[in-house]
Amino acid sequence: TLSELCLPLPGESALGAARVPAGPASPPSGSYRPLSGSSRGASRPPLASGAGRRGLCWSGNSRLPVVAGSGLASPGLALTTALLTAIKDLKAFERRLTEYIACLQPATGRWRMILIVVSVCTATGAWNWLIDPETQKVSFFTSLWNHPFFTISCITLIGLFFAGIHKRVVAPSIIAARCRTVLAEYNMSCDDTGKLILKPRPHVQ
Repeated sequence: TLSELCLPLPGESALGAARVPAGPASPPSGSYRPLSGSSRGASRPPLASGAGRRGLCWSGNSRLPVVAGSGLASPGLALTTALLTAIKDLKAFERRLTEYIACLQPATGRWRMILIVVSVCTATGAWNWLIDPETQKVSFFTSLWNHPFFTISCITLIGLFFAGIHKRVVAPSIIAARCRTVLAEYNMSCDDTGKLILKPRPHVQ
């Protein structure tokens, strides 16, 4: 009688037993491992006939992974389910963060162009205002009245800064920096595009 030990997979339905043909190959390293009694010929509880949870098993004779229905409960099922759920949540969070940062890029580019244009206009108007000989002869407000281009550009630039353009031109970087601050508590980080970076586990002495 072939005895096997099953490692159920989360999310699978009870579909009965489906074995992989026996062969001399060994199970891939690091993929799956038996929960107990890995030696050939070790005593293992037989599979229950009928419906049960579908999972990966190690055959006692062929040592190949097989898929079978078993009524046995696996101690690692809860841990496996929790890990898969955590990975799914991390992927969803990373996808949402990258989408949000990517959506900010067009608006950020437009605000940067506006800031550059207004800054260049202000600098040009300021240069013309300074090199004008009449600027030193008349009052300050009169000189500004004589140079409306500089006056309008300067007022526009000041209004843009009051409107928060200095934050809008670096909005993706601000979002990424705030996310890094939160993710640092979980030993993670992210780049400027929102991709998550898993840091090495800290060594606890």
